[in-house]
Amino acid sequence: MLFAIVVMVVLRILFFDLFRIPTPSMEKSLLVGDYLFVSKLHYGTRTPMTLGVPFTEVYLPGVELPWTRFPGFSEVKRNDAIVFNWPDDTVEEIDRRMHYIKRVIGLPGETVRVDDKQVFVDDVPQPLLPGMQVYWNVFKSDPRVRLNPASLDELGVSSVIATNNPRIVQMVGTEAAAEQIGTLPWVDSVRVAVVGSNPVYSQNMYPPGMGWTPDNYGPVTIPAEGMTVELTDENVRMYQRMITRYEHHTLERLEQDTWLVDGAPASSYTFAQDYFFVMGDNRDNSEDSRFWGFVPMDHVVGRAMMVYFSWDADAMLPRFSRIMSRIR
Repeated sequence: MLFAIVVMVVLRILFFDLFRIPTPSMEKSLLVGDYLFVSKLHYGTRTPMTLGVPFTEVYLPGVELPWTRFPGFSEVKRNDAIVFNWPDDTVEEIDRRMHYIKRVIGLPGETVRVDDKQVFVDDVPQPLLPGMQVYWNVFKSDPRVRLNPASLDELGVSSVIATNNPRIVQMVGTEAAAEQIGTLPWVDSVRVAVVGSNPVYSQNMYPPGMGWTPDNYGPVTIPAEGMTVELTDENVRMYQRMITRYEHHTLERLEQDTWLVDGAPASSYTFAQDYFFVMGDNRDNSEDSRFWGFVPMDHVVGRAMMVYFSWDADAMLPRFSRIMSRIR
């Protein structure tokens, strides 16, 4: 038994990890109750940063181990589903922060923006992948028509929401579902539902106070290792968290566009690591980089590869069709 435990600890530390989907932010690509196999080898294994009891939350606070990341056989790519330590967590030790899973949208050095829900990377529109879903407005030609829940479920529509206009209903579904519903004879059109400007959203986005919403966001340029930015009030607003929290420097403002980095005058800053812009596949039910900023490379745990088990809590049964399915 001791030998088996040691082998499992070594395997979990060096080669793979296991992760359970707790929220619907990645539906329909990944479902609540999916259990995932996460490869640490793809991007390189990150050695432990703290000392604690394996497979538990028990560790020694304040004790930081010297760590490194071994070479991997793959770079982080766009549309990879990655598991990482949540950057906005208040826990100081990186590897003890909460685990999140999101999809990589923007890579280091790229510029991301969202215009009316359409994501652009370096001005190139990014299509919705088959499992991604958003809110859609369904415009009905006859307000008396009611959507059949069973038929919608077959199309992959998650929910239907009534609006103040009897001719319009909102649904949550994939692009394929929206296209099929758009062909129904009593449907005039189906369009993405876009959130309007809202002061509450503006304060909750990253960085706050820019007037952005989840559906109209940016542009933001993602930091890359070796990338240098001028220290202006605007840039510091965007990158201060990277400089101080993730790269552990002090940053002090003397006067307009005049700064001290670690107590020394500085007009620019060069980033020490790569960062990523991530989003959930359930775009309108996901807190992601739009809300809390970029993911540093030292927070990345690995790439989600496979669903090895799935449990449907509502039906109290396994989802047999998802067992050992590959994550795309």
